[in-house]
Amino acid sequence: MTISLHRSATVLFQGDSITDVGRLEERDSPLGKGYVRVAAERVRSARPDSDITFLNRGVSGDGISDLRARWREDTLEPEPDVVSVLIGVNDTWRRYDSGVVTSTRVFENDYRAILTEAREELDAQLILIEPFLVPVRAEQWAWREDLDPRIQVVRRLSEEFDTALLAADGLLNQAARAAGGAEYIAGDGVHPTPLGHSLLAEAWAALAGL
Repeated sequence: MTISLHRSATVLFQGDSITDVGRLEERDSPLGKGYVRVAAERVRSARPDSDITFLNRGVSGDGISDLRARWREDTLEPEPDVVSVLIGVNDTWRRYDSGVVTSTRVFENDYRAILTEAREELDAQLILIEPFLVPVRAEQWAWREDLDPRIQVVRRLSEEFDTALLAADGLLNQAARAAGGAEYIAGDGVHPTPLGHSLLAEAWAALAGL
C-alpha cells in the first residue's frame, strides 16, 4: 500500500531517538539529521512544485506509553494529512538495561489507542514503521524474544487500520548482511548510521510513490 501526497500536505513523523536525531537540541535542524530529513529532501526534490510541510515530533527515549501521553498535543493538534510512526525499540531496550518491562499486551493496547484517536479525529493517511534491531553484540540476539512480538503487533495493527507499512526490520538486517556487518547499518544495533537512515528514507519515499 502506498500513500498519496497532495501538493500542500502536512506530513508528521512520530517516534523516539531514531526519529528525533537532534531535532530538539539544534534549532536550525527542526527535522533532525536522520531519515526524516532525508525523506523530506527526497520528496521535495521529486515534487519541486509542491508546498508540502514536514514536521518531526520524535522524542529521544520515548516508549509507547510516552508517545500516548503526548499524542494529542504532538500529533492530533497539528492536524496533519499524513502521520508516520516508528516506536517500540525502547520498550524492548528498557527491559534489558533497566529491568522495566512493557508487556506486548500493553504495547498493543497503547498503540491501538493512538491509532484509533488518529482515525477518529484526523482525516490522515497512516504509515507504520516496524521497530527494528540489527544486533552488533552477541547479547542483543536475546532481545529478539521481546522485540519480535512487538513487530508482529505493528504488522497486525497495520492490517487492522489499513495503513501503509514499512518493514524496516527485515530491510535493515538484510542491508547489514550486504554491507558486511551490522555496524555499517546501526552502530549500536538500534540507532542507524547515515547509511541506515538513508535506507529508511528511501523506503519511506517509496511508500509515497517516489
